[in-house]
Amino acid sequence: MGTEIKTWEIRDGKPVAVETTLTEAGRYEALDLESWIVADPGIVRPGLRLIGRQVMTNSGPLDLLAIDRSGDLVVIELKRDRLPREALAQAIDYASDLAAWSIDKISEACMKYTGESLEDVFSSSFPEVDLETTKINDRQRIVLVGFGAETALERMVEWLSDNYGVSINAVILKYVRTATGSETLTRTAVISEELEEKRSRDKKFTIPMSDDPGQYEEDDLRRLLIEYLSQDLVTAQRIRDVLIPGCLKQDKFTREKLKEEFLHQNPDVEPTKAGYSLSVISGQMGLKKNDFLRQVIGYEYPTYEWEKDNYFIRPEYRQLVTTVLEAIRKENGS
Repeated sequence: MGTEIKTWEIRDGKPVAVETTLTEAGRYEALDLESWIVADPGIVRPGLRLIGRQVMTNSGPLDLLAIDRSGDLVVIELKRDRLPREALAQAIDYASDLAAWSIDKISEACMKYTGESLEDVFSSSFPEVDLETTKINDRQRIVLVGFGAETALERMVEWLSDNYGVSINAVILKYVRTATGSETLTRTAVISEELEEKRSRDKKFTIPMSDDPGQYEEDDLRRLLIEYLSQDLVTAQRIRDVLIPGCLKQDKFTREKLKEEFLHQNPDVEPTKAGYSLSVISGQMGLKKNDFLRQVIGYEYPTYEWEKDNYFIRPEYRQLVTTVLEAIRKENGS
């Protein structure tokens, strides 16, 4: 047997077992459950902010997408009845796709659902968190929600969490309509929130990062740069239009100068929020897979070990970078 929640109502001094399904109460289980969580994500887990509903992934639409104060994305998968073990594979499929999402793509989903940018939503939801030093989508969490759970599912959730540090949990709900007509919703979790948080901190999966430059031949390097910098993504465009031109104009393009130039080109952005955009640029430069960027763009850590500064174009690639920008501008007709 999987986890079950029993409820008793005290009537005339005696406990009377209450068993009510949502269907019997005229509710439409999955739809009602989703609307309740939208109204209060704390039903799933405290400290979540929803940023997407029916979000399309390569594996299909996931029910709800949230973000927590650590910047982690949270996959919320809902089931109308008892959670089967197949729900776990489906949620992992969603999470594995989200792991490769850029800040820009996450922000697009957030804007579509909330009408606000990811930066604004995060800042208003977690005002005590320093957004500039927060790694968005550094890891992914999974929460399965249903009205019961198969024993096999609980066992797999515990095993993944305990042995591999996968941030995963199953939340079991119990709906009750009392004799007076009041409706209640009770929750329990397979793994306590405190234990889940401790395990995910101790053994967490992270996006591979690196400071090592690539070692590509010039033709391959040119192709990779053009492909990346031609993307219709905000961060790629900022690296192309702000960071690289600034580095070409001076030997070292400081973080402060980068911020000034960014604000000059984006006058609608509040100065207090510019640091977030700089952090996203820094994050892209540090992704292991973007070693081709580091092959032509160098940087230092003069102040903090996590804060890139003093960007520069490596001397041997200044001409290559110049021709790449010219080629992109010509292609765009600018």
